[in-house]
Amino acid sequence: MPAKPSSRRAVRPDPVSPTKRERRLAAEASRLLPRVHKNLILRMPRAKGTQVELPAVAVRLLCDVLSHLARGDAVAVVATPDELTSHQAAAILGVSRPFLIKALDAGHLKCRMVGTHRRIALADLIAYRDAMDDRRHTALDALTTQAQELGMGY
Repeated sequence: MPAKPSSRRAVRPDPVSPTKRERRLAAEASRLLPRVHKNLILRMPRAKGTQVELPAVAVRLLCDVLSHLARGDAVAVVATPDELTSHQAAAILGVSRPFLIKALDAGHLKCRMVGTHRRIALADLIAYRDAMDDRRHTALDALTTQAQELGMGY
């Protein structure tokens, strides 16, 4: 019998690995699903004309899941709250919590205080991560250019 989830820890679903038949079906479905950023209406023929409207964000996620399944990748869907603790935010960024706290204290990333605890909006965290990635790529491009100019074989 599986352990009961504690109130402090989120339940993480087990990844699902597709069979060969499921890979083939996922590949076909991912080719047929529109790669558009709008809602999708699904008609249910066995439910006598019932239809369901999927929001655009769900369609994009479904396309991503189908693409991974078609390649044979195991897939798990994990929900992330809109607001994160400093521990959660540091884990998403792949940095230590002290590094994140310094970034928050320096004003590089916005947060709000709930008592003595910091809360970081997921959208702000993603924007910060993307900005960090952009700076990293710019620095690496400059280093690569410099190495090529100096004939270092890169």
